[in-house]
Amino acid sequence: MKYIAYGIFVFGAIHFAKAQNPFPIILKQSDDRLKMVMLNEKEHELQLIYTQIRRNKKGIPSFKSYRYGNSKRDYFYPASTVKLPLVLLTLEKINSLREKGIGIASETPFIVANPDSEVILVAKDSTHPRGQLSLAHQIKKLFLVSDNQAYNFLFDFLGQNYINTTLKEKGYQDIQLNHKFSGIPPIEEKASLYFIEGKDTLYTKSINTPQPQIQSSKLKGLLKGKGVIKKGTLLKQPMNFSAKNRASLEDLHQMMKGIIFPEQAPTKNRFNLTGEDLKFIRYWMSRKTTEVEVPNYKNDTLYWDSYVKFFLYGDKKGEMNPEVRIYNKVGSAYGTLTDVAFIQNEKEGIEFFLAATILVNQNQIFNDDLYEYDTVGIPFLAALGEAIYTYELKEKD
Repeated sequence: MKYIAYGIFVFGAIHFAKAQNPFPIILKQSDDRLKMVMLNEKEHELQLIYTQIRRNKKGIPSFKSYRYGNSKRDYFYPASTVKLPLVLLTLEKINSLREKGIGIASETPFIVANPDSEVILVAKDSTHPRGQLSLAHQIKKLFLVSDNQAYNFLFDFLGQNYINTTLKEKGYQDIQLNHKFSGIPPIEEKASLYFIEGKDTLYTKSINTPQPQIQSSKLKGLLKGKGVIKKGTLLKQPMNFSAKNRASLEDLHQMMKGIIFPEQAPTKNRFNLTGEDLKFIRYWMSRKTTEVEVPNYKNDTLYWDSYVKFFLYGDKKGEMNPEVRIYNKVGSAYGTLTDVAFIQNEKEGIEFFLAATILVNQNQIFNDDLYEYDTVGIPFLAALGEAIYTYELKEKD
């Protein structure tokens, strides 16, 4: 299995270092949750990135990153991790509109309506105390429980071409969004978002049906497995991911670093966000459902404290250490689990970035919902987080 080490002392050019990569040692530990994956690591299509953070006497951070597993050219389905760039783009677009004199804010209520018939299609959000739809509230839901409808609203606010073009301009060459998420009631094809203040419409955005932008690619592994369920029928052929969303682990990892250390990011990679925007993002991406009143998921048994926290606590419920704060975005679909995180314990002086993706689909059939999430994938990611955290503690000593 390939593994490399590289040092990053600012967020600019990546320089390869000769430092020993800790992944081979960490992954050979006796923990059964790690062992069951490492015995068959090829079938799990592992990709791992770990970034150490060390500060000088003035508190200025330097970074050293290590990679393990498949390369960035090996495709994995990113699932809900692509919600992260949409949050950044949404808040940036709001700032851009405000600079043009359009007075909307992230808390401005919106509705969805047919522009011809003026029939209101969506006007309320049951998780909001006043039933209001707002982009800020959708972002909260997106981080707390990885809400798919929230992603779709942000996708519609931005538009597919804007999303992909802007990300490319910012240097995130490996992220491409081709679709919204299914499994929820679709909004009819002809619709618009209306941002309203009192009786005034401040801004209108028409909703366009996304089209897959299938481009020639050097990506490997776009055909996966040996079978796929379509309309209830098993087809004995690989699943084709060519028209699915794409994101490299490196781009997502770099994006997370830019959220935590924005002043270190190259100008090209930065988003036009205010300090309050960044505080808002960091706050909500690090919350647990059990510590938030709005949106309130405390009485919903579907969502527990570690529901969207795979590293360290993914295989546990009700056991999260309040001193450990995990800023992250996870994804889970088509047998693929991904977590991109910044993990911090201020009391212990621990801080590091960790990103990982793993495929758990033993029968190699896609769309059958028979994936080993709870028995293999999430336990592995929890153990990986524990192992890196323990490694950091030892390094600190």
